[in-house]
Amino acid sequence: MAVVTQVLGSEWTKIKSVRSTVWTLGVALVVTVALGVLISALVNNEYDRMSVRDRLVFDPTYVSFTGMGLGQLALIVFGVLVVTNEYSTGMIRTSLAAVPQRGIFLFCKIAIAGALALAVGMVTSFLTFFAGQAVLDGHRASIGDPGVARAVVGGGLYMTLIAVFSMGVAAMLRGPMLALGILMPFFFLISNILATVSATEKIAEYLPDKAGQKVMQVVLTDDTSPYGPWGGFGIMLLWVAAALAGGYAVLKKRDA
Repeated sequence: MAVVTQVLGSEWTKIKSVRSTVWTLGVALVVTVALGVLISALVNNEYDRMSVRDRLVFDPTYVSFTGMGLGQLALIVFGVLVVTNEYSTGMIRTSLAAVPQRGIFLFCKIAIAGALALAVGMVTSFLTFFAGQAVLDGHRASIGDPGVARAVVGGGLYMTLIAVFSMGVAAMLRGPMLALGILMPFFFLISNILATVSATEKIAEYLPDKAGQKVMQVVLTDDTSPYGPWGGFGIMLLWVAAALAGGYAVLKKRDA
């Protein structure tokens, strides 16, 4: 237990001493809230011109989270940098010499970084919701409405899991450019393309981002979806677990 406490302290020191990792969390918060407010304002102005069908499926909570797609970019960068910084500088050799138990080393790194991502994710999600609803005026939702609190808390958890998933992938690939070169196109290009093509849209439903975002929806418009909000969150958890297991397998097998 004493070893774990010491390693946790060491990992905390590493993260806060690298400004780039701290700044990415701030960027995630600012971008997500700012875009959420902007898009909520635009939607509010267009609401009266919406069709009857669009008004029936209007989800004010999810509208305020529309900036989450771009905000997660910063969280992906955060997750990758947390893991790969030591490989880039060669400090990984010193770290593994000091902590030869590689499972403990990786667990402590993920725990500290994940806790930071969770704190920032929750603050971001609640700020985004309240700021977005403020500009939606008469079309807004209340935190006490059915499903809204779940969606807001789910938004914070989604941001956390995006960061942790990126850490697992980065642990497997060990290089920042390679990890970002795979994760960025995956989340911002491949996932969206698969979701818009009829032949592959069912596959896209089981990708981590598409499944995880379900937890942020209050008004569920797709009756054919094979899972609900927490079912989608569970699918994302499986992706994260697989990424972490892969990262641990590579770390245990390969030399620094």
